[in-house]
Amino acid sequence: MNLENILNHIETVDPEIHERLDTRRKLFKNFAGFGTKLAAAAVPIAFGSLLNKSYGQAPPAGVLDVLNFALLLEYLEAGFYEAALKNPGMFPSAASRNAITTIGLHEKQHVDFLKAAISGAGGTPIAKPNFDLSGGGGSGNGPFKDATWNYRLFLSVAQTLEDTGVRAYKGQAGNLKGTGAVLTAALNIHSVEARHASHIRQMRQNANFAAIKPWITGKNPVGLESLVQANYNGEELTMQAGIEIININGKKISFENATESFDEPLTKEQVTNLVKGFIAA
Repeated sequence: MNLENILNHIETVDPEIHERLDTRRKLFKNFAGFGTKLAAAAVPIAFGSLLNKSYGQAPPAGVLDVLNFALLLEYLEAGFYEAALKNPGMFPSAASRNAITTIGLHEKQHVDFLKAAISGAGGTPIAKPNFDLSGGGGSGNGPFKDATWNYRLFLSVAQTLEDTGVRAYKGQAGNLKGTGAVLTAALNIHSVEARHASHIRQMRQNANFAAIKPWITGKNPVGLESLVQANYNGEELTMQAGIEIININGKKISFENATESFDEPLTKEQVTNLVKGFIAA
């Protein structure tokens, strides 16, 4: 979950958040330099402090709820990769294990960031829930029950999680207009998540599991269609800002090319529906 998406969700519970933050541009200018001036462990605490300063007090409960929702998603992603990495025979090569180890580490770092940021803002991070990684809502017998030991299914589910994550915060840049360094930071994090999705798709291609590209074509998830189709619906749009991309300006641009050139956003409700089955009742 990237910072851009977090702030976009905060806007839904506090529509004036950007005006409040925009009046404190100096704070965000300073925040932009934290990566080089402070140890990484200090950045989440500084972010929490920044929220406090922007409100002149502890942020509203709704804001902390948004951050905790983001934390829930990060717990899930980190837990999924951690469970797969515990199986010694899961990965066919050192390179594939190392790639997933790195991606899993990123997700754990997101968890640590959010927990520290919530605490720094005066809130209480939610505890890690009991997950049912089979997607069975606690039954342990869901459609993905083999995903943490079957490499082919693992990559398919990982692709879906990453593709969904990218869509969850795609297109939110406009909501951060005027926030300067925050927008820059959000886009930086967004690019990392997109690289996760691309790399996992290439891993599926290299393993000959699917004839797949590093990006989404149409609304085709290339595997697991009936199970995860809702997470890809809407990607088939070829209109952007009211402009038809197919054959734009007389150029030969196909439907496939047009849909591959843009990612479409998912709503918070759609992402929540994805998570529901992974939480044990």
